[in-house]
Amino acid sequence: MNKIKVLLAEDEASLGMIVKESLESRNFTVFHAENGEEAHHIYQTENPDILVLDVMMPKKDGFTLAKEIRQENKNIPIIFLTAKSQTTDVLEGFNHGGNDYLKKPFSMEELIVRIKSLLNSVQLKTDTANIKIGIYSFNLTKQMLIFSEEEQQLTHREASLLFYLHEKKNEVLDRSFILNKLWGNDDFFNARSMDVFISKLRKRLKKDANVKIINVRGFGYKLIC
Repeated sequence: MNKIKVLLAEDEASLGMIVKESLESRNFTVFHAENGEEAHHIYQTENPDILVLDVMMPKKDGFTLAKEIRQENKNIPIIFLTAKSQTTDVLEGFNHGGNDYLKKPFSMEELIVRIKSLLNSVQLKTDTANIKIGIYSFNLTKQMLIFSEEEQQLTHREASLLFYLHEKKNEVLDRSFILNKLWGNDDFFNARSMDVFISKLRKRLKKDANVKIINVRGFGYKLIC
């Protein structure tokens, strides 16, 4: 079995080494960069499976790096590491193409759970080429939502969330289940993050009045189609 290749961009050398050695001891291959420019070069030469990016880095910060990489690859999972905890910073991370957000200090176990969760959802490819959602055609593998001649490229997490909603269409998708599946745990911070992605999906599906994502208070969400 091939090892998972992780690009770790962390300018704090001691933390970077600890994370690198910890992941490698668990059978990951890790490429460590101490600034954004070096990280971008490694990305282009080593073809990693997932990116773990510190937000505050010299030469090029994590948000800028993620934005540039998203222009080249819309599908690779990206996790941001940061000491920041303000909601606006979280939203900025998602707006720059991030799939997940981990606050420092963090445990290695939590990082590994989130890495595996993101990569597992990338593997959901069976019978996902032409899912019908109202007037839309949804392709999970390509992470594409299509109506007529209009194609909407979804992020990794948007596509995964829409897939699970469709799997339970017209039924309630349990909030804790999807948070643990895609975010790694169901704490308040991640629940707020999921609400952001639900809002994004509602906007993407707005052309079909018969397709709705409703909030079932205390339980989860339901895709009506």
